[in-house]
Amino acid sequence: MPATTDIAAEKKSHPWQFVRLGGFDQVKLERTEDLIALGELDQKLWTALSCPTEGLHFDPRTLALLDSDSDGRIRAPEVIAALQWTTARLINPLDLKQGSGVLPLAAIDQSHTEGATLLASALEVLKIINKTESSEISIEDVANIAQIFANTQFNGDGIIPVKAADDVAGQKVIEEILRCVEGKLDRCGEMGVSQENVDYFFSQAEEYVKWWQLGAVGSGQKLQLGTEALSAVENFKQIKPKIDDYFTRCQLAAFDTQAAPLLNPSAAQYEQISLHDLSPDDSGLTALPLAKIEADKPLPLATGLNPAWTKQVAQLSRQVIKPLLGDIDSLSLGQWQEVNTSFGEYETWLQNKPSENLEKLGIDRLLEILAGGYQEELGKLIAKDLALTAEAEAIESVERLIYYYRDLYRLLNNFVSFRDFYSATPNGIFQAGTLYLDGRSCNLCFKVTDIDKHSVLASSSLIFLAYCECKRPGTSDTMKIAAAFTGGDADNLMAGRNGIFYDRLGRDWDATIVKIIDHPISIPQAFWSPYKRMGKMLGGQIEKFAAARDKDAQDKTIAGTTTVATTTVSAAEAPPPPFDVGKFAGIFAAIGLAIGAIGTMLASIVGGFLSLGLWQMPLAILGVMLFISGPSMLIAALKLHRRNLAPVLDASGWAINTKALINIPFGRLLTGTAKLPKNAERQLLDPFADKKTPWRSYLLIAILIGAILAAWQLHLFQQRPGHPVKPAATGQTQATPPAPNHP
Repeated sequence: MPATTDIAAEKKSHPWQFVRLGGFDQVKLERTEDLIALGELDQKLWTALSCPTEGLHFDPRTLALLDSDSDGRIRAPEVIAALQWTTARLINPLDLKQGSGVLPLAAIDQSHTEGATLLASALEVLKIINKTESSEISIEDVANIAQIFANTQFNGDGIIPVKAADDVAGQKVIEEILRCVEGKLDRCGEMGVSQENVDYFFSQAEEYVKWWQLGAVGSGQKLQLGTEALSAVENFKQIKPKIDDYFTRCQLAAFDTQAAPLLNPSAAQYEQISLHDLSPDDSGLTALPLAKIEADKPLPLATGLNPAWTKQVAQLSRQVIKPLLGDIDSLSLGQWQEVNTSFGEYETWLQNKPSENLEKLGIDRLLEILAGGYQEELGKLIAKDLALTAEAEAIESVERLIYYYRDLYRLLNNFVSFRDFYSATPNGIFQAGTLYLDGRSCNLCFKVTDIDKHSVLASSSLIFLAYCECKRPGTSDTMKIAAAFTGGDADNLMAGRNGIFYDRLGRDWDATIVKIIDHPISIPQAFWSPYKRMGKMLGGQIEKFAAARDKDAQDKTIAGTTTVATTTVSAAEAPPPPFDVGKFAGIFAAIGLAIGAIGTMLASIVGGFLSLGLWQMPLAILGVMLFISGPSMLIAALKLHRRNLAPVLDASGWAINTKALINIPFGRLLTGTAKLPKNAERQLLDPFADKKTPWRSYLLIAILIGAILAAWQLHLFQQRPGHPVKPAATGQTQATPPAPNHP
């Protein structure tokens, strides 16, 4: 029974059409039924399952509307929901293929309530912007939704700006709330407060007032600071360390009379601070003791004080000392300890202070706001605004439909399939622009946030990537990109090379390569790479040899110069060593053997080559070249056919659902190489070209002649297929066979 049901369901499924692009099957969305049934398509057949909202060449507003949960990513369910919502409100869903930024009002389906409401809202928008006679509405008409709501007092978003209040007092309260809490952006484009903001503000205000009242009265009832509680506690907190320092110094002077001069400022300190204009706020004065240090001396409260602390001591005396100890001119150590004990509860009180954001309004204003009933009034304004939610959301639906009408089909061809990328002119939304560098234009460029993190995964793509840091000339704008090189070679691609990057808006950026992921770029590059490596190796060995010989010559010259006197005397006293004929004969013999071996090898190669037929010689040359370059070309071909775009996009935040291959023919579309125009005239004579020298040609001719002569001497030219050479005479006469006997 279940099998029968599955078969029936399969027969009723939508008949999808697919096209083979990039090495995988991509769905075609060409019919109305395809768009309506997209939610039924197995997501295993989607090219991508999610993508970021950043780094794409796509309208940010459309992406924001698609991102229903505002998490910075577009997922398959969100795409399906957007498509279903859009097709349900259009008479002909295939109109999405046009990608037009102008929506005809006649295209809206009025046969159901949602469509009729949306049409009415579209007419209301046109009325607001004074286009009542228009039969269509465009992106420009709704591009600034804030402008549409700019002249409305309420707009249904549950946020009230300052202008929502009818009276000045209410407007002032909203302004003060916005000073203390983080507001929200209203649809009209101004900052406002929501019910959540209002409730939080008043709860914090009540908590702050309770905390302040506790400090104003004082739990011990010994010291009631009233409205000056906060300033008194803050002042006490600042000056307490200086008073403790003063009494400690006086105690130390009483302990040892010799310490008193050292505990007071020295003449050098006074001399240093006297070199510039002084003020009570001078840091040099602030560091000095409160008063002159003497054994067991009370702290003066009026005269003899450090000018930098006079104001704070006077405030302490007025707010704390006088209420506790009466009107006194000096403070002893015992009295100071009593003040500390009485004031301890205020230090605890200060530590428990609630949010400081409300402190800027002052306690008097907070008490006034709490007593004014403003919380209830603001709640009524918010409720009045929320009553228009349906109408305001209908206006936003108009904006949503117009943006989807223009951009949704393009998104499908860059998400469900990659039709826009796999085209004659690749134009995927992930392509950031074109990099011009080293005589090439790279059209496959990606915006990158973290180069090191991106390169870890992107390296498995087998694509040659050059990471560049880009700077916009004349601005402080910067950008990082990864450019894919899919044509040419990598000989001149290295970190530090500069180019120009043009973004999709046509703006130019200075680009500098900072990192390279090396992979094969083309078959020709692989063909020549063994010869280039060999030439590089030989060049390096020659440079090393020349450098070693040069260094050896310099060392010998220096050594000869420093010991010239000694060697002159030694040369005069000691006779020169005798000429060793045997030694030099051996050297010459070794050189002769080496030259003979090389000549024999060259003669064998040339002789073998000349023994071939004319049609065989090109094949032999081709075979040798393939023997040298074949492995490199084979490895490169295998990698080039396996280049996969998916890891690069995954590293950029996409969730690619398949292999998106970039084969050799498609790679030629992505990277253009420099070519002269068809009708261009070319002058081949270069007046600055290197002068040609005949010595190389002469040397080559001499080598060939020597090889031919050696082959002639070895009788290699007499050996031909089908013509065996007669054996040479050995010096023995072969006996003539006897004549046969005849009967």
